[in-house]
Amino acid sequence: MAYTLYITNKRYSSWSMRPWVLLHALNIPFEEKLVYAEAKQRQTIFYEFSPTGLVPCLYDGEEGHAVWESLALCEYIAEKHPQVWPSDRIARAFARSAAAEMHAGFHAIRNECGMNVGLRIDIGTPSAALQKDLDRFTELFNQGIAKFGGPWLAGKEFTAADAFFAPIASRLNTYGLHLDGEAQKYMDRLWEHPAVQLWVKQGRVETQREPFHEKEALAGDRKLLEEY
Repeated sequence: MAYTLYITNKRYSSWSMRPWVLLHALNIPFEEKLVYAEAKQRQTIFYEFSPTGLVPCLYDGEEGHAVWESLALCEYIAEKHPQVWPSDRIARAFARSAAAEMHAGFHAIRNECGMNVGLRIDIGTPSAALQKDLDRFTELFNQGIAKFGGPWLAGKEFTAADAFFAPIASRLNTYGLHLDGEAQKYMDRLWEHPAVQLWVKQGRVETQREPFHEKEALAGDRKLLEEY
């Protein structure tokens, strides 16, 4: 098999989720290597297969080299599998812009709503910074659906842009957050995508726990509604 994808906990790892969901959604064969490690040991162990000591990391067995960083992984896969991005030039530019914005931005939702597929939480009223991120998601998703007709962010086909926002669909579900209009409908579709649900299902049955992430999700006066 050409591709080997190194990832870590599906319960928490939004970065790993993106290329994993993309490969599954597009039926591109790969071997999964799920590596658990405690925080203090992680980079030492991950350096055995990743140049940065981080995941995700993709190893191409045919070419004999590694590719790291989730956006770079998608671009690399697209060279052999052009369906990773929309075929239309304008839609492709939009999809790449949206994925790059997600890759580099939206710090409030990352910091305040760590990914945890095993919990449902009442977060209360979002902070001003978090609400700003939610408003931008609403604007971006509504724009994409209106411009390219849906059901996916840049048109009829699922692409890397959708995979990049799969962890956002998970976070919205975990913390009971909502967008407006077609943006929320898009998030609902993304959440229900078979590749996303497979990741979530597998993450929920993991027995490995990271106490920091579990405590972080319930910080302050948040209320635990359900645990899977």
